[in-house]
Amino acid sequence: MKRLSLQWRITLMTVLLIGVTCVAMKLLLCSSGIGYMDAIGQFVQARSGGAGAETSAFIRETQEDFCMTNWYMTAGVTLLGGVLAYFVSGRALRPLRRFAAQVEQVQLTNLAEIKIDEDLLPEFRQLSRSFNQMLERLSRAFETQRQFTGNAAHELRTPLALMQAQLELFAAEHPEVLPETAEFLGLLREQTERLSQLSQTLLEMNSLQSAPRTDRIQLGPMIEEIFTDLAPLAEQRGIALEREGDATMTGSDPLLYRMLFNLTENAIKYNRPGGMVGVAVAREESGLQIRIADTGCGIPEAYQHSIFHPFFRVDKSRSREYGGVGLGLSLVWEIAALHGGSVWVEKSSEEGTTIAVRFPPQAVLSADG
Repeated sequence: MKRLSLQWRITLMTVLLIGVTCVAMKLLLCSSGIGYMDAIGQFVQARSGGAGAETSAFIRETQEDFCMTNWYMTAGVTLLGGVLAYFVSGRALRPLRRFAAQVEQVQLTNLAEIKIDEDLLPEFRQLSRSFNQMLERLSRAFETQRQFTGNAAHELRTPLALMQAQLELFAAEHPEVLPETAEFLGLLREQTERLSQLSQTLLEMNSLQSAPRTDRIQLGPMIEEIFTDLAPLAEQRGIALEREGDATMTGSDPLLYRMLFNLTENAIKYNRPGGMVGVAVAREESGLQIRIADTGCGIPEAYQHSIFHPFFRVDKSRSREYGGVGLGLSLVWEIAALHGGSVWVEKSSEEGTTIAVRFPPQAVLSADG
């Protein structure tokens, strides 16, 4: 059963309180009123002499009407009190709703800029102040984490490049080595390449916030460029690439290119041999929507949200076969959020998966710019 809102709880408690009070007052009024009517009836009978039966009947009817009228008044006052309590409590809870609306605007990308209004009721002022202090601590912590990640990834690039160069030089100078040595060298080169990809991705994620997002981007040519870059991988796996629709938007050209590249590359890698990957762009009432569909084996429903978490893999046993470091879709999520958009698994089954990206209407440009 759905829990009642705070406004309805206040209303029901107020109605109950008013109702109990009105019933108690009704009982007291009826008791005292009937007593006074009996006293008046006895006085009238004593003074009038022979009209006792008619007077008693009249007094009983009056007492019944009086009690019934009190019941009507009790019900009316309780109902009116409930209606007034609902609207008054709604007005009283307006600062709480404003506070909740401000909290909902807090995102990982705006921790440093956003601040909750502290000019509220005294009961909310301390809560707002504490919340703002928490946001400042979180912003400093994330900034420290970003700096450490960027510095570590930057420092790793030079030794990794040196290791790759030495391995390639050794393989070129010693073409005839034992099979065991060749396998060992291949493993070293593969893992060094993975570390290089990891450091490069971490650097890209670290520089997201500082990337300008004012480029005018035509998505059709960008997708065709991505298809050209991924053509060798698609031909190797026998995957057909198809594009549908076009649109122009504002944003960061290199970041959006990386986002679509990662989604398309994943769709090719985790597809069936001889399958198809389609990228469709459509302008809708809710904004710009991009769908990347494949004919792979699908993503289990339990993992459809987790795939956008860093280093998450649905099948860890295939990580060596397909390469990568598990940050591709996490980077996609970050880039979409940075542009005010969102990304999710729209549908997935044994016949394939469709991942959708939506950008807000203000990100879409008209055809004439």
